[in-house]
Amino acid sequence: MAGLGNLDDPDYPSFTTGQAAKMLGVQEAFLRSLDAADLVHPQRSDGGHRRYSRRQLTLVVRLREQLDEGHNLAAAARIIGLQDQLADAETTIHDLRAQLDER
Repeated sequence: MAGLGNLDDPDYPSFTTGQAAKMLGVQEAFLRSLDAADLVHPQRSDGGHRRYSRRQLTLVVRLREQLDEGHNLAAAARIIGLQDQLADAETTIHDLRAQLDER
């Protein structure tokens, strides 16, 4: 069956705006606003409808959490960006320490 390989792909655009909004408990307008703010970039179907991946939905949840904590959208995006940079740096440090331990 074609397409079943996409089931495990976190970047596969599986969800419509309505489905995503319902799953996340947000308004469709909120999702559209994240697209307009250039924070979440859903793919478009042949008909021009937004399609969200699981990875994008995770980002929406993280943004929503920051907004719920009282941060504005720009601050929420910056916080998440810094969190991701820190996680990447920690992974790099871990990998470099492992390489040193091998020597």
